[in-house]
Amino acid sequence: MGSFDFSWKLADHPKLPKGKTVAVVVLDGWGEAKPDEYNCIHTAKTPTMDSLKTGAPEKWRLVRAHGTAVGLPTEDDMGNSEVGHNALGAGRIFAQGAKLVDLALASGKIYEGDGFKYIKESFDKGTLHLIGLLSDGGVHSRLDQLQLLLKGASENGAKRIRVHFLTDGRDVIDGSSVGFVETLENDLKNLRENGIDAQIASGGGRMYVTMDRYENDWDVVKRGWYAQVLGEAPYKFQNAVEAVKELRKEPKANDQYLPPFVIVDESGKAVGPIVDGDAVVTFNFRADRMVMLAKALEYDNFDKFDRVRFPKIRYAGMLQYDGELKLPNHYLVSPPEIDRTSGQYLVKNGIRTFACSETVKFGHVTFFWNGNRSGCFDSTLEEYVEIPSDVGITFNVQPKMKALEIAEKARDAILSGNFDQVRVNIPNGDMVGHTGDIEATTVACEAADVAVKMILDAIVQVGGIYVVTADHGNAEDMVKRGKSGQPIFDKEGKVQILTSHTLQPVPIAIGGPGLSPGVRFRSDVPDGGLANVAATVLNFHGFDAPSDYETTLIEVVEN
Repeated sequence: MGSFDFSWKLADHPKLPKGKTVAVVVLDGWGEAKPDEYNCIHTAKTPTMDSLKTGAPEKWRLVRAHGTAVGLPTEDDMGNSEVGHNALGAGRIFAQGAKLVDLALASGKIYEGDGFKYIKESFDKGTLHLIGLLSDGGVHSRLDQLQLLLKGASENGAKRIRVHFLTDGRDVIDGSSVGFVETLENDLKNLRENGIDAQIASGGGRMYVTMDRYENDWDVVKRGWYAQVLGEAPYKFQNAVEAVKELRKEPKANDQYLPPFVIVDESGKAVGPIVDGDAVVTFNFRADRMVMLAKALEYDNFDKFDRVRFPKIRYAGMLQYDGELKLPNHYLVSPPEIDRTSGQYLVKNGIRTFACSETVKFGHVTFFWNGNRSGCFDSTLEEYVEIPSDVGITFNVQPKMKALEIAEKARDAILSGNFDQVRVNIPNGDMVGHTGDIEATTVACEAADVAVKMILDAIVQVGGIYVVTADHGNAEDMVKRGKSGQPIFDKEGKVQILTSHTLQPVPIAIGGPGLSPGVRFRSDVPDGGLANVAATVLNFHGFDAPSDYETTLIEVVEN
């Protein structure tokens, strides 16, 4: 940050508020879509959110939360919580993971960087292992990027390659795993025909193997470690396509929760455990579900589970997953450098901040909000509270999650008078929406609405201001649709459930007794997105946003 001037001038309009408590509420996975039976936000009883939409139309609008609005390559790219909170906190649009990787692969610079040079030193005698999500969902990884990396690595010296894939069914339709594995097998076959020893070594479902986050359940990572590193798993197959097809036949089986398996040769020996001298790349570009594996692969002192053995490898992430922890130390593509976030400005100008969510989204209102930075900017002015998430169950079992606990913490922070901004993420619409359980997602939306009311009631008591928005869509559309927008049904006549995020816009509502009557949303920012929210919130604290921030969404109209 250096010598940058963090001082602001106060917003010069006399009717912009100063000194009011501001609550910023982010509803995770809460988009706006046409009402029908598959729109859980519509079917749920949500009187608080309904009143924000209909009570004051000039103080409710939609903003873009996907594609280029959040730094992703195209308008076909779904938003996600990480890029959404980056944009909400930074106030500007930064090229994000997928786009950065695309540029590095297209230019070939990925193979010229220090990260690739580092792993390349293992190519002569060791194996290159690629671990990540096999999907074209574009949220954590993309199949075409893996394909290009396989081709590029083989052209740049990799002689022996093993792929450890994780099936999706969350950001893409359940069952698509079979087609992805078939495509991967075909690519590896072509490499073998060109003299490269390339095979699939292991697999498993993303929510059961490897891809846990925020240290919610280390057993998920442990199951992956045993398959990928030790070559041990409860299921053994000689063919990966057969493995996925067979495991999907189990009762209640789906792509997200496939058990771990290893590929073995004719003698029953695993074809690709990770051993001393090998190179490993985790090819997911999104950080949250790779950090825990990165710690297991990189840290000498590690006590989360018994690794049995800790191979001496050269490990690199597709990107660096945690800039504050410098984890991993080596990476193929440099992450976006997000500086001068709104959170940092607030602290530099003496604004006292409280941030809270439960474990699964805690990092979003802290780490991602602050530009991929761990910890407080100033612990004397900030308090971050994490409420432990439920462990060992899928979120549809307890769809209310910790919404009320989050709201209670926010309420208490508001009423305490100790904070100028209280910022929360309410995860229900996203986390329960990902399970594909429509009934549970409806309950989740209702719980989120109750939580919002509790926070808004507290704001009313202190004469403050609220901003209620979301980071991306999910719960508003739970069904796969054809080009005409009609639901798609399978061969058995069952509707195909959608568990992924959506391309829908999200609402933003403003209000509270501290908001002057003349403040309303502008009509000249029709393409406003999540990055515009930061300048808007800064105005509510009595400041003009920096000139390079995306413009504010509000204006003051004289009565």
